[in-house]
Amino acid sequence: MNLSAAETTWPGTVLTLGLVFLATILIIAVMASLQEFRKLKVSAAREEELRQLVRRYEHLAENTLDAQQRVAADLAELRSRAASIEQILRTVD
Repeated sequence: MNLSAAETTWPGTVLTLGLVFLATILIIAVMASLQEFRKLKVSAAREEELRQLVRRYEHLAENTLDAQQRVAADLAELRSRAASIEQILRTVD
């Protein structure tokens, strides 16, 4: 029984189709894993950007609170000075 290159047997065909199917499954699995990895990478980058945004917001809020406290202290001092000036003006009259 001498088989030529053009002739194939059923077991050989089944084996070839099985290997092609297995290779296809492996390629799909690798592609899905790569896609999931890219999604995780993008998600991590987004989370880091959000963390930086929150840090900047907190820093801005702290600076704003400090500025408000300074303005409130300056305003209280100005009111005190205005009251003392009014008192001096009343005594002059």
